[in-house]
Amino acid sequence: MAPSVRQRRLGAELRRLREAKGLTQDEAAELLSAELDRQHPERRAAGGYSGHGWDGSRLSRVERAQLKIKPDAVGTLIDVYGVGDSERRDVFVALARDGARRGWWQTYQDIISPAYAELISLEADAESLRSYQTLLIPGLLQTATYARAVVSGINPTSTAEEVDALVQVRIARQSVLTRPKPLKLWAIIHETALRAKVDPRVMRVQLQHLLDQAETPHVSIQIIPIAESPHPGLSGPFTVLGFPESADLDVVLVEHLASALYVESAADVSVYGAAFEHLRAAALPLDKSADLIADIMETLK
Repeated sequence: MAPSVRQRRLGAELRRLREAKGLTQDEAAELLSAELDRQHPERRAAGGYSGHGWDGSRLSRVERAQLKIKPDAVGTLIDVYGVGDSERRDVFVALARDGARRGWWQTYQDIISPAYAELISLEADAESLRSYQTLLIPGLLQTATYARAVVSGINPTSTAEEVDALVQVRIARQSVLTRPKPLKLWAIIHETALRAKVDPRVMRVQLQHLLDQAETPHVSIQIIPIAESPHPGLSGPFTVLGFPESADLDVVLVEHLASALYVESAADVSVYGAAFEHLRAAALPLDKSADLIADIMETLK
């Protein structure tokens, strides 16, 4: 099975922390082994192997996401690397629980793809999300009725029960915007999405919902006018997920009809980050964007 995005993020961050500490993989593994032996002296006393099997080769496989590491070993390794921030430490331990963690979305594993499940998991971990959409309202900002229209259109062969379940998933994802530390969402939407051929009554409610969400402190919405000159967004929609532990571990999602591509290379992620900044500059300011949404609402009588 291919390593998950979470597993690759953990490996990359562990490598970064080790290098910042100035340790080779062999040196880090030796320190980890010594600390684990200190924590579990009973294993050595009982004749068990010391060091819990850690060496530079094993640590290298963890950093390259070729081998999973247990959460307690991650906690010990983080201590070895001198990370004193308990909240940051908890983030790394949570990443190691990837395989064991059961999220609410796993109830729907029969109808959502592994890539979609991974997106929901990443949204749950993310601190920020930057989304550029050309034809659709971002999923985290959709109303149930709009979501139903979209899901039905995208999945014409799905049964009514499957559509219901997919809408439930889409709405449940939005809990990241109402949690104690809400996700910081910056959405840039092309005007075309606001003028989509959707039932006018559904679209009016949807546009009002955008205006309501834009009033919250953690949601920013900008609109790119149809008349705007060529810009980086012409290549298609994308999403940049940012995480609290390191800007170097941002992940980009590029969705396709039957699949999704996760971009994780720092160099490639930076290209999307720069593209988003260009889009922010090309889009209407926040207040003018709200005015345009309201104006379009008025045409939907």
